[in-house]
Amino acid sequence: MKSITIKGSERESVGKKATKALRNAGMVPCVVYGGDKPLHFSAPELAFRDLVYTAAAHTVEVDLGEGKLRAIMQDIQFHPVTDKIMHIDFYQIFDDKEITMNIPVRLVGNSPGVRNGGRLLFRKRKLAIKALPDKLPDFFDIDISKLKIGQNISVASLLNNDFNILHPDSTVVVQVKTARTAVAVDDDEDDEEAEAPEAEAATEN
Repeated sequence: MKSITIKGSERESVGKKATKALRNAGMVPCVVYGGDKPLHFSAPELAFRDLVYTAAAHTVEVDLGEGKLRAIMQDIQFHPVTDKIMHIDFYQIFDDKEITMNIPVRLVGNSPGVRNGGRLLFRKRKLAIKALPDKLPDFFDIDISKLKIGQNISVASLLNNDFNILHPDSTVVVQVKTARTAVAVDDDEDDEEAEAPEAEAATEN
């Protein structure tokens, strides 16, 4: 998994006045848990752009000048009006300790079931996994190029020895459901005979 470096400064004062002053200066107060004691630091809001405003999952290297540590983002708070980042909690990670993280799912290819009028349901856009930090994947890439009407792809097909997926094997990640306009196509029939506009993906929780 890719890592993003956040350069910041350790916070000596964590009171409300000091925190407000940091935010007014365009800094984000942060805390790293999981070590011997919580580590308080701050960094410019722009430093978190590639970490927060992306669908990808990343680990973080916190660089405070005198030392570095690895972490993952655990929680983030935004201002309810301006959407500015108000606070971020991180959790320190170690090479020999497994961690739990949500990994985004990407769909690859075009489903023949959708081309034939079926409805694509993207049920799990992220999957929780447990793994050692160096075994964390960037994405789950799922090939839907053979997914026909009535078929689905479940967690069972994504199992890997490098990590544990924290969902039942039967959990459906993506499927194609029958729609009123759906057309049945035999396996040996040419796809060109069933060309139809790509149906828009829908999400059901």
